[in-house]
Amino acid sequence: MEQETIDIEKVQDEIIEEFSMFDNPMDKYEYIIDLGKALPPLDEHLKTEENIVKGCQSKVWLWAGTENSTIHYKADSDTVITKGIIALLIRVLSGRKADEILNTDLRFIDEIDLRAHLSSQRSNGLNAMIKQIKFYAIALNNKK
Repeated sequence: MEQETIDIEKVQDEIIEEFSMFDNPMDKYEYIIDLGKALPPLDEHLKTEENIVKGCQSKVWLWAGTENSTIHYKADSDTVITKGIIALLIRVLSGRKADEILNTDLRFIDEIDLRAHLSSQRSNGLNAMIKQIKFYAIALNNKK
């Protein structure tokens, strides 16, 4: 039996609910760090120059592939906070069809007030990660 994909809006709602438990911004940081530690490391052979996300303060590698017309992402970073941020993006967007990835409003970012607690460089890095995820969606969709 094929595993049912959880609706993208429901995944965002789950993240918003998880973050609503934290009143203190430092607790949010700790949770993001824990998410980063839980993200499986990227295979070394995928840590290539072409998989580096340009515009991030930290080194972030993002890989994408397709399976059954859905796009799957894997990522890693040399800092756990950045790895936690990419883990959230992967949680929401991996395993989706390209049009769903491209048309999703990543509202959870604002609703958990993520940008407010990031330095301007990390906020730019977040934008770069989102841009790269969407770029892969366009590229892999066009390969069909």
